[in-house]
Amino acid sequence: MSYINEYAVVDEGAKIGADTKVWHFTHVMSSAEIGDNCTIGQNCFIGENVKIGNNVKIQNNVSIYDGVCIEDDVFVGPSVVFTNVKVPKSDKPVNKNYTKTLLKSGCSIGANATIICGVEVGENAFIGAGSVVTKDITKNTMWYGNPAVKIKNLDNQ
Repeated sequence: MSYINEYAVVDEGAKIGADTKVWHFTHVMSSAEIGDNCTIGQNCFIGENVKIGNNVKIQNNVSIYDGVCIEDDVFVGPSVVFTNVKVPKSDKPVNKNYTKTLLKSGCSIGANATIICGVEVGENAFIGAGSVVTKDITKNTMWYGNPAVKIKNLDNQ
């Protein structure tokens, strides 16, 4: 059975998996899908058409916008930032033509990292806190910095 805090807003039509927890001041839009055994921290936003797999942990203050897909067993640290438009302009509507971002199974994104849209973060990759990811991240690697650079290979985990 899922837990939805009384101060969370889950729009009609949103799919919330078994044993998932959605904490206070979080908003889940109507076409979002969240898998089983997930934790969505306080003050988060899960946008339209967002797909989140099973066993995903999203910490406080994270907004996940249309165009972002998160596979199973992913960790998203507090205050991580996702974008979904490459060149945002207030005077030019994007018409919901969002650039896709994919977080592959088992990856971890450290606190306050920024993920620029259009990238794929590989399986079991690790992004250090505060990093800015501007290009695809290979699986089983650790990246850090602004822009993020590869620090080392990781053993299969």
